[in-house]
Amino acid sequence: MTDHDDLLILRDKPFVDHVLKFEELMAQSGRAFLIGAGCSKCAGLPLTDELTENALTNNFIDETTRQIFEALKNLFNGATDANIEDYLSELIDILAIAERRKTRGAVETQITLGTSFYDADQLQNAVEQIKRGIVSIIDIKVVIDVHQSFIKAVHRPLRPGKLALNQPVDYLVLNYDTLIEDALALERLPFADGLDGGVTGWWNPLTFDRKELVARVFKLHGSINWCEFPGDPFPRRVGDRLQVIPTNDRRILIWPASTKYRETQLDPYAQLSERVRQVLRPSHGAQCVLLVCGYRFGDSHINIEIDRALRETEGRLTVIAFTSENEPSGQLKKWNEDFAVSEQVLIFAKRGFFHGTQASTATNDLPWWKFENITRLLGGER
Repeated sequence: MTDHDDLLILRDKPFVDHVLKFEELMAQSGRAFLIGAGCSKCAGLPLTDELTENALTNNFIDETTRQIFEALKNLFNGATDANIEDYLSELIDILAIAERRKTRGAVETQITLGTSFYDADQLQNAVEQIKRGIVSIIDIKVVIDVHQSFIKAVHRPLRPGKLALNQPVDYLVLNYDTLIEDALALERLPFADGLDGGVTGWWNPLTFDRKELVARVFKLHGSINWCEFPGDPFPRRVGDRLQVIPTNDRRILIWPASTKYRETQLDPYAQLSERVRQVLRPSHGAQCVLLVCGYRFGDSHINIEIDRALRETEGRLTVIAFTSENEPSGQLKKWNEDFAVSEQVLIFAKRGFFHGTQASTATNDLPWWKFENITRLLGGER
């Protein structure tokens, strides 16, 4: 890693005490990591807002899709931090309305967006084009030395021949990229991501139950290497050289729609959500420590799942949240001020540490919130 931040400030009290507490929690079994887009920035991949800006600047988007996308953006005028995932969710919900009307034989099946009318086929085409545009931005050559260091730090032996865990480490990944899976594979660590096979694979959630695993990767928003064949709602992974089905007929499985969550449990996202609920609800006598990094708490589905788990586990879930905000805001602020859960939530912000009524503030930036520096702390550097 290059261009290291100076961690010297973290050696001073009171911040060194908070780092020691972090290390103590990370030494426990029952560890899980919620990984957001900020963790992929160091590999050269865009943050969500950057992805939103670049989504229309590729060859996969035609003029009709461009107009639909702009109309969707206009619907969010005045919204805070609206991004491509919000637009895509809105589009998929609108598509569901058009398809329902079409299935029922309604006279009016078109949907109004802006000043134009669009039918279900045009909306479905726009969904697929936007997803292909996202993949084209993310599916680039990257250097993952930070991610490899992160995986090494998480899975490093306590002593030669003994791994620092007695149960799999769970990675709850919100990113479409495959950096965590790639790093695990490069470090030769047995893991499951829900797909069986190899370069070409199929959905088999029972892979998460295999005994030899040291890690499980739950891709909660799908993956750039997942696709859906006609008539099969479950993900496949298909090698680029294979022509088993025309490329344009493979729907890319990224970003679940709330509509689909409600309609069926025969859906990979619903199955993954149920697995995550189990992770966040350890059995009596066990603990789960969830480290959150690179995530801005902008996904209501994720926030609700964490909130419910905090309240339903009688203190068995601890959340360690790293944030680039100077102090807790939004969802983190709510938890920090809620006496029912505040003791279970530790917040490492850019300008301080916050844990219930405890607050240690700084006048200078504390570099611990960056993924690269979290990796260094996990590796024992201070």
